[in-house]
Amino acid sequence: MEGFDAFLPYLGWIIAGAFTLGAAGIAVSFQTTRMKIKNGYPLEGMWGQSLKPGSDKQTAERVVLLTQENAQLRAELGAVKDRLANVERIVTDGGYHLGAEIDALRDRALAGLKDKGEA
Repeated sequence: MEGFDAFLPYLGWIIAGAFTLGAAGIAVSFQTTRMKIKNGYPLEGMWGQSLKPGSDKQTAERVVLLTQENAQLRAELGAVKDRLANVERIVTDGGYHLGAEIDALRDRALAGLKDKGEA
């Protein structure tokens, strides 16, 4: 019983502290919800589900715009894939000797300069 007797004088403070922490938690929860509502963030339930599904006019317009942008980006991605396929075909082609062609052009240019006496 000695442990309980030492604990008894502080029981009021412990209860007051627990009550204060609980009240502060509730106040913070109210404040967070108020700020979400004020700034237009969606409210969520206990497991993250939406409490108020957005079905207003602005949300519908946003969905339409995002759908159009998505279609444009998909078309652009298709075009990029086609261009990449062409570049890969050119690079992997057996008759592709870019380095040799550049060297041949350089040699011709140097030979032309030597013939003119400029080199």
